[in-house]
Amino acid sequence: MKVVILAGGLGTRISEETSVRPKPMVEIGGKPLLWHVMRHYAHFGLKDFVICCGYKGEYIKDFFLNYRSLGSDFTIDLGSGEVNFHNPVDEDWKVTLIDTGADSMTGGRVGRARSVIGDSPFCLTYGDGVSNVPIDRLLEYHGRHGKWATVTAVRQPGRFGALGMSEDGVSVTGFREKGLDDGGHINGGFYVCEPEVFDLIDGDSTVWEREPMDKLVDQNQLAAFRHDDFWQCMDTLRDKSYLEEVWAQPDCPWRMVYEKPSGQPREWVAANIGGTDIPNRILTAV
Repeated sequence: MKVVILAGGLGTRISEETSVRPKPMVEIGGKPLLWHVMRHYAHFGLKDFVICCGYKGEYIKDFFLNYRSLGSDFTIDLGSGEVNFHNPVDEDWKVTLIDTGADSMTGGRVGRARSVIGDSPFCLTYGDGVSNVPIDRLLEYHGRHGKWATVTAVRQPGRFGALGMSEDGVSVTGFREKGLDDGGHINGGFYVCEPEVFDLIDGDSTVWEREPMDKLVDQNQLAAFRHDDFWQCMDTLRDKSYLEEVWAQPDCPWRMVYEKPSGQPREWVAANIGGTDIPNRILTAV
């Protein structure tokens, strides 16, 4: 299963950092926030990534092109060009980087990635937010409810748009834009999607969080996976400072997810949905 990460926005509210690099490449603990997100998914056996680039996408491409050499000791024969790595990096990830346009909206970026994703289920999230959401349980939940998409619902103060959910907590009944300071559940990203969602995207100007999500709600095809533990996006320098402080703690929530083994669920996910040929709808609980 592929993991699609949106990494092409301008990040205007943290322009002190994003004037020179895209927001997902702002570093926390010496590593880009994008790396933290990928490390999280990789822990659960999902290592096939599609990065939707846009603004300053060349910065992201350079990072991965030079990832092995910058992270390893090596010997180079300048005559032949042969390079021997002595302590190569241990990430066995496959990373596809696509240019989805500098001006494309979030839905447009997803739509442009269709040729790479294919007609299989996929994970989707933003490159500027970290969490300790249990990906294995998210995937099982999505498969059990059989809807076209599942969004992770998190709690955050009302400067974000809020999700309305059914009484049983399964279906999304509405999506309210920013400005409601009710402290309710909000869209935290970490989606799981079926290929049917591509038909809800009209073009580059489509905002994923508006028309496609509204259509999913109208058709009762959007499920909500509640995650009331750690979640934090990085919109401002204050957010960046906060994430740096959390990362420095020995019990950093999102680092603990991929530094501590999670046992059978992680192994089951890696064994059963590591490829792209097993639809989420037939997943069974562990």
